[in-house]
Amino acid sequence: MSGMERDDFFALVEEALESLEPEFQERLENVAVLVEDWADRHTLRLAGVRSPYHLLGFYHGVPLASRGHSYGLVAPDTITIYQGPIERQTRNRHEMRQLVRRVVQHEIAHHFGIDDDRLHELGAY
Repeated sequence: MSGMERDDFFALVEEALESLEPEFQERLENVAVLVEDWADRHTLRLAGVRSPYHLLGFYHGVPLASRGHSYGLVAPDTITIYQGPIERQTRNRHEMRQLVRRVVQHEIAHHFGIDDDRLHELGAY
């Protein structure tokens, strides 16, 4: 599927955020959720990914479990969802909704301090 308007795509991201359990929603303080077309080279390097087709989302910040008492007055963490690769991997709106939800949940897991290895162990991939 391709060519979804940005507002429509962001509505899918908002829907995924609103579907989270309230206790998770409450812990998303100081987190900005963004939508971009594709990851830039710097982000691809940080993620250890060569192709922008393979990076669907990225969390950049200090996970909750790593925040100490001195954490404060910092720029928000960011979760970026990449519309281009998600569109390329889905055939219809239903698939896109499911993939957006999975990517949002994955990036939020990083915010809570869960790394990719642990997500593999939990069967989140």
